[in-house]
Amino acid sequence: MRKDIKASVGKRLGRIEGQVRGLSKMVEEDRYCIDIVTQISAVRAALRRVEEEVLKDHVAHCVEHAIASGDKADQREKIAELMAVIGRADR
Repeated sequence: MRKDIKASVGKRLGRIEGQVRGLSKMVEEDRYCIDIVTQISAVRAALRRVEEEVLKDHVAHCVEHAIASGDKADQREKIAELMAVIGRADR
């Protein structure tokens, strides 16, 4: 992972971690259910953005490298990994 992407992802995950701790506190404090669900949706959206950023970097670095290498087995492997993770993301 490129250094700039790693730093960005780390910052985002730190914020998400704080959001999740906030959710736990909301539950402990018996906050209104809809408020909790709204915050859960916000966390899920934030995680999706992190996932997109990591996948973009993977394609720009790992997949691109496999294509440039000319190694057909490596190319197939990287594409198969990418398709598998995209398939799981829709669930």
